[in-house]
Amino acid sequence: MTEPRSAPTVLAIVLGRRLASLRETAGFTAAQAAKRLRIAATTVTRMEKAETSLKFATAKTLLEIYGIGQEEIDEFLALLDQASTPGWWQGFRDVLPAWFGVHVSLESAASHIRNYEPAVVPGLLQTPDYARAVLERGLPRISADVLERRVHLRTTRQELITRSDPSPPQLWAIIDETVLRRPAGGPNMMSKQIDHLLDVADLPNVTLQICPFEAGLHPGGFGPFTIFRFEIPELPDVVCTDSLSRASYGEDKEEVALFREALGEMSMTALSKEDTKKFLGEIRKELYT
Repeated sequence: MTEPRSAPTVLAIVLGRRLASLRETAGFTAAQAAKRLRIAATTVTRMEKAETSLKFATAKTLLEIYGIGQEEIDEFLALLDQASTPGWWQGFRDVLPAWFGVHVSLESAASHIRNYEPAVVPGLLQTPDYARAVLERGLPRISADVLERRVHLRTTRQELITRSDPSPPQLWAIIDETVLRRPAGGPNMMSKQIDHLLDVADLPNVTLQICPFEAGLHPGGFGPFTIFRFEIPELPDVVCTDSLSRASYGEDKEEVALFREALGEMSMTALSKEDTKKFLGEIRKELYT
């Protein structure tokens, strides 16, 4: 039997992919493998997609069915032990929607995170007060206790930007000028948020750019998105697009290439890293002092 999880670790996703590849190489369909185990074919495919936990005994039996050598089986099972260790975000399962748990899992393992936000400061760059203001206005409405738990989750996510071991990911964020001019909690809160953006923009692993109004229309006008890149060869770039109540994750090469192209075009019309810092200072003086 397999158990549902709120979000798999990236290593679990990779092992699921490897298991599917080994099955296909051995010439088995999911239905044929499932018949040998006396389980449903959908259970095999869900394990391969890391939608349910992959148990040690089940993995060992499948690898033996596929004719895998003992040394490779031992290596796979050793990695499975690592993958079975819950990610830190599992401690927030009570307030973490499953669809966003995938985002946090990918984010935690990515070597590069590229993000565009048209309406709010990116979650990884929000102050606690700003995050609270954003979450308060989300739907459906949540209790004060859940709100504070989600603020804590958001600030915990941000630790990956400044971590030292392993090395922090490269974060490249592009935001619209609208984000800075839309009041969120009052002038004092926005002033502190801009101060935080100025501090974060100085980090060597962070590139922050602003798309000013004068730049006109750009390819990102359809909505926010994030592209994750990993150092793990088995895992391709993944693009995440957000909506009010869910997120979609895609890895189709042509689709991901379109989003990369959109970011590239926006980066050419957006302010440079240094000009962005100057612009932030000007906005702060103009609106919030």
